Amino acid sequence: QVQLVESGGGLVQPGGSLRLSCTASGFTSAIAWFRQAPGKEREGVSCILKSDGSAYYADSVKGRFTISRDNVENMVFLQMNNLKPEDTGVYYCATPKAIWVKVYDNMWSDPDFYDYWGQGTQVTVSS
Repeated sequence: QVQLVESGGGLVQPGGSLRLSCTASGFTSAIAWFRQAPGKEREGVSCILKSDGSAYYADSVKGRFTISRDNVENMVFLQMNNLKPEDTGVYYCATPKAIWVKVYDNMWSDPDFYDYWGQGTQVTVSS
């Protein structure tokens, strides 16, 4: 079983920044970040592949968020800048059981393609 643990969430004012971390135990070919607000659908935020470092982002966060991976430490980070109130939610990292070397279409943002999830970290953007 792969285990994922998120950290780095907190309360920040609009325009501020946070850096989330996801630590994995076990092999992961891809790690994605999702977020969910109360009463809302789970939304794919970003994904990164171990194979070639390819990164993917939701349109709503492009230019503001950056995903990176430390393959030696088996960690993934999400740098979030210029945060907005609509970024508020519980952020989860996730990984598939299958080995991904390529991502086709928009599959990275579909929660059904992931098998292991962390417990989440709360991000609140409010003045």
